Amino acid sequence: MTVRTERQGAWLLLAFTLPAKRASKRVEVWRKLQRYGTVPLGNSGYLLPSDPSNEERFQWLATAIRRYGGEASVVRVESIDNLSPAQLQGRFSEVRAREYQELIQQIQTLTGHGADRSNPARLARLRNRFQEIVEIDFFDSPLQGRVRELLEQASSPRGAGAAMRLNPKEYRNRVWVTRPRPGVDRCASAWLIRRFIDPKGRFAFSPEDRVPAGAVPYGMFHEGGFGHRGGDCTFETLEKDFRIHDPRVAVIGQMIHDADLLDDRYGRKEGFGVDEILKGWARQGLADEKLLQRGMDLVEGLYHSPAK
Repeated sequence: MTVRTERQGAWLLLAFTLPAKRASKRVEVWRKLQRYGTVPLGNSGYLLPSDPSNEERFQWLATAIRRYGGEASVVRVESIDNLSPAQLQGRFSEVRAREYQELIQQIQTLTGHGADRSNPARLARLRNRFQEIVEIDFFDSPLQGRVRELLEQASSPRGAGAAMRLNPKEYRNRVWVTRPRPGVDRCASAWLIRRFIDPKGRFAFSPEDRVPAGAVPYGMFHEGGFGHRGGDCTFETLEKDFRIHDPRVAVIGQMIHDADLLDDRYGRKEGFGVDEILKGWARQGLADEKLLQRGMDLVEGLYHSPAK
């Protein structure tokens, strides 16, 4: 997930009123505002980062409010005099952090000692809730990666930290699928796949619940795929499962781990630069395919860099 503002400091404000007798409609509007990931701006209305998707949602909701007999306006706001952009982003981040923390507690309850781990329906509900939060995580909460890791562990039929015994020949000339908007771990993993695992492999993008038949998922919590496992990011999982013993790959894995999981396990900072560059390109609206290729090119440069 990346910040979807069209440019730094641009916001959308929905200001509206509804007749007092429309209590049920007020609840309906409030629920939609929650689903959209808005934060209130005092008594003035509700804010979202400005992008075409959010503007469409607000315009649709404003039309519904007017149909209910109320008044509504969608206003583009460049700045708010008593709140800096960082403070406004902080408000969104605080709400998403609370939602992720609640989800972490639910996952830990599901997978904790003595718990029934064979509850696919409940796990599916937790995955769906995670996707809902990710969709409105406009500023990439660090907790997003932690929740994804926990869900991948809960979904994995393999033990945490145990390398998978597989036949590398079965992973040649395959379609490798991941979620849209690839970040540092998934771009680096695609590079690893193309260079060491499946030189003729093709890459595709799909939501978690619509993986094409026959494709190999990576960077997703999907049975039979490759994702976070134990304390490893997707890159490290692939590295171990395919038994890639290249010292330069090992170092890149450390860089990607630290940038993706933010646990400072290896004290490597190089991956953060790759991550920031990818986020910058994502804000420019690059297509998923181009974003992935540019990320792979960056990692190829790291592989040949003498500074290790």
